[in-house]
Amino acid sequence: MSKSVFDLNNQNQDLASKITVGLQRISEVFKVLLWEKAKHHGLSPIQIQILIFVANHKADYCNVSYLAKEFNVTKPTISDAVRVLDKKGLITKDFSSEDSRRYTIFLSEDGKLMVKDTEQFISPLKHQLKQLQDSEQEALFISISTLIDKLNSVGVLTVQRTCFKCKFYENKGESHYCNLLKKSLTSSTIRIDCAEFESAT
Repeated sequence: MSKSVFDLNNQNQDLASKITVGLQRISEVFKVLLWEKAKHHGLSPIQIQILIFVANHKADYCNVSYLAKEFNVTKPTISDAVRVLDKKGLITKDFSSEDSRRYTIFLSEDGKLMVKDTEQFISPLKHQLKQLQDSEQEALFISISTLIDKLNSVGVLTVQRTCFKCKFYENKGESHYCNLLKKSLTSSTIRIDCAEFESAT
């Protein structure tokens, strides 16, 4: 049985454990900043996240089923959040799909204004990252993008729109290549969330 990462004796002797706990602490920063912004506007964190997601992604992704997978919550949780956003006039629903039970979510004008006022909630974290040297930022990004890919491969992250899982991506030994853009990619230009992403599977 492996030792717990929260066991301080083990943690202080195992770098992977320290990194794991460090990532947990950083995730707490994300939650605290999001909660502060959500409370200010009388919304829940998931409602803020839905608005920001819809503002920045194509309509194909802006439905209850996809959002449930994106945020790793149940469909009823997303449906409840969407119902509140609709009641507050922050979104509209398009039922033009062939499936009458399915609808696409779009932002209303008030929803767009809300996104402008809330999407910078994570700025304090970005500000600290900008203080790092370029080489440090690149090394950190490579580690994070690799970790995301591995977590997706073992099913912990169910949704991923990175280059590594895209049908246009090609690994050329030590380099990366995008067959859509027709150009080589460096480790730092690999995309975490690509608008042109199409699953390789």
